[in-house]
Amino acid sequence: MNRKSKKMFALTMTALMTTSIALAGCSGDGKSADGKVELTFMFRGNPEELKAYKATVKRFEEAHKDVKVTMVQTAPDQYDTKLKSAIAGRKVPDVFFYNPAQVKAYVNSGVLLDITKDVEGSKDIKLEDIWQKGVDKYRYDGKALGKGAIYGLPKDLGPFALGYNKTMFEKENVPLPDKDKPYTWDEFVKVAKKLTKDTNGDGKMDQYGTGFNANWALQPFVWSNGADWINEEGTKVTIDDPKFIEALQFFVDQQVKHKITPSIGETQTLDTYQRWMKGQLAFFPVGPWDMAAFKDQLKFEYDLLPWPAGSTGKPSGWVGSLGIGVGSTTKHQKEAAELAMYLSADQEGQQALVDAQVQLPNSMEIAKDWVEDTSIQPKNKEEFLDLINDYGRGFPAEKTYTAEWYDEFFKNIQPVLDGKTSVEDYVKKEQPKMQKLLDAAIAQEKQAN
Repeated sequence: MNRKSKKMFALTMTALMTTSIALAGCSGDGKSADGKVELTFMFRGNPEELKAYKATVKRFEEAHKDVKVTMVQTAPDQYDTKLKSAIAGRKVPDVFFYNPAQVKAYVNSGVLLDITKDVEGSKDIKLEDIWQKGVDKYRYDGKALGKGAIYGLPKDLGPFALGYNKTMFEKENVPLPDKDKPYTWDEFVKVAKKLTKDTNGDGKMDQYGTGFNANWALQPFVWSNGADWINEEGTKVTIDDPKFIEALQFFVDQQVKHKITPSIGETQTLDTYQRWMKGQLAFFPVGPWDMAAFKDQLKFEYDLLPWPAGSTGKPSGWVGSLGIGVGSTTKHQKEAAELAMYLSADQEGQQALVDAQVQLPNSMEIAKDWVEDTSIQPKNKEEFLDLINDYGRGFPAEKTYTAEWYDEFFKNIQPVLDGKTSVEDYVKKEQPKMQKLLDAAIAQEKQAN
């Protein structure tokens, strides 16, 4: 093991031990020294989200004087590792965030508690007012998702919309996008080219049309071109579909051919998120969780528009989610379920998180007022709801037992994005590797059932 590897190993072990110690902080009967019911809540988020959730948990404690919540907060890129370590060490948190792609495995392995009776019996929760697409992500009847018992509630639904720098458009005298009509791919490139320029005359581009990350922004182009990573039945990897290849090639061409996005070398000095924050990109993806940071830090006006449409003529995009689940080993099911429900669906809890501008409301009633509130930017917040109600969908791995097959696609994609490996060669090489992992996931699910 080299020096760098030893250092990373030590840091990883320290992080895992810290989590285990924090989650082991309850006494044997799950009560604190002052006799209060003690719950552990493990969650993740950017700084604004962490701050908002800590404040909302405090509100819950004020309304539940007999409950004390120990909060275990984690950066997003470390969360899954720490949660899996806690589960493996049999220190499952009382309440925790988890990915909808983990529902089947966590239910079958006994990690999650069925909270159907708690939710349906609550006076404070109106299931009919919560996005059905959100609740269905955490229903499982032992065979199919979206049906049966409730094993969690949505932290939120996170529609990933396309944003644009309105100030830049106006400065460069480029017509603003139509909020109701998506660009075609050709139109998108033409506009992006107009906004890609050397603004200070030093011979280097310092303003670009866009800067998309393939992991999070390739999906809208693939889907709007009538392709996908997997077939409808969830049994076959379909990245060798000509429509998929066409979409991936268009994504690659944004950097290699059209030069409307920074190269990998340029992003190493200043990544695309930082460039967007500095007002140097015309287009950039925006999630509801970004609004608090953008409100405080952006020096320009931005708004939302539909993603560019491929051969289908219709936009597409993803709607992510995290679930709030209750650990099956909790000693206080009632209080743990109440905390999960407060964070997800209670009107007071929801309003607190919405006011902090870190997420879109789970309550459709609150969402309607939220969209119409002109004091909250961006102006076209309706685009978030359009993604939920109309053209958004979940990640491909949500329908399979494990996500390894899907993650495999992105592991070695950088040479393709840089134009060093052809799209055709890449999908030809990756498809059988992904299919093997998908077959293993299917076999694993059959064995678990």
